[in-house]
Amino acid sequence: MPGNTFGQLFRISTWGESHGESIGVVIDGCPAGLPITAEEIQKELDRRRTGQSKVTTTRKEPDRIRILSGVFQGKTTGTPLAMMVENADADSSKYELIKHLYRPGHADFTYDKKYGFRDYRGGGRSSARETVGRVAAGAIAKKLLARRKIKVFAYTRQIGDLVMQSFSQKEIENNIVRCPDKKMAEQMVQAILQARKDGDSLGGVIEVVAKGVPAGLGEPVFDRLDADLAKALMSLPAVKGVEVGIGFEAARLRGSECNDVFIAKNGKITTKTNNAGGVLGGISNGNDIVLRMVVKPTSSINREQDTVTQKGRKSKIRVEGRHDPCVAPRAVPMAEAMVALVLIDHLLRQKQAQL
Repeated sequence: MPGNTFGQLFRISTWGESHGESIGVVIDGCPAGLPITAEEIQKELDRRRTGQSKVTTTRKEPDRIRILSGVFQGKTTGTPLAMMVENADADSSKYELIKHLYRPGHADFTYDKKYGFRDYRGGGRSSARETVGRVAAGAIAKKLLARRKIKVFAYTRQIGDLVMQSFSQKEIENNIVRCPDKKMAEQMVQAILQARKDGDSLGGVIEVVAKGVPAGLGEPVFDRLDADLAKALMSLPAVKGVEVGIGFEAARLRGSECNDVFIAKNGKITTKTNNAGGVLGGISNGNDIVLRMVVKPTSSINREQDTVTQKGRKSKIRVEGRHDPCVAPRAVPMAEAMVALVLIDHLLRQKQAQL
């Protein structure tokens, strides 16, 4: 089916549904000879998995990764690399009660219109459960990037109206909302718990940074690096907006304030500021790549809302079951994975651009 494959030279195809038997990914184009273990991939999946803290869904999925092909004697073979995890804690009973209703904010209505049929168990293919495959593939991409001394990391910048005021990279994985500001993280946790108590949810902003990216990545004109990065992040569930560099803040500035002035530093050409977020004309300029994505409040809330049935009759709905009151904390490793996938794909493409 079109739309389930991402990338050109480093291509991933994800498969599976939220309440199906299993879910996974196939990577085509991974170079041979990369040492990789299931434990390395598992580390990334553990950051994404359900039930990891009091601010996530209580669904308990161990997400134990199985490498099915493409690795021999601990190294990639260059052939398709297939990985999967089993769905161990799916409970479809709550969805049987509302299968004829369209959940506000969800893809129920649009999937029905596109296919004339849908998997109503947890949203099926539209569920964020699909991102298991992306994060597993992202672990491979991250290791390939590390060989070039490129590092991708992300963090929660904002939840609701709470915005980080300080930055400590070491703090990101030290709190359950993955915010680099310890004091603000504590407030964010309380806000999420209160939203859950109210039967509601919160949105947030994730910031992604890629360090060590060389200048020259990106393909004019439709495969600009920032365009591919924006598509990658926008393809994640619940994401409703992406910014590069200072993003929409640029609308308030004059050109003299917004332009990144070129300078020579330590024998290299660079810029004084990084308002462009590391990309000029769709091509990386050697600065840190900086992006932000906004995730909407979780659509599944335990509060009565108006809706209609599949036949258009007025009805009420209360979405019960196990859901994240805020998707931002678990979206952090998803965002990292998608940025890493774009960067490794463009690195491989760059090798073909010059003799």
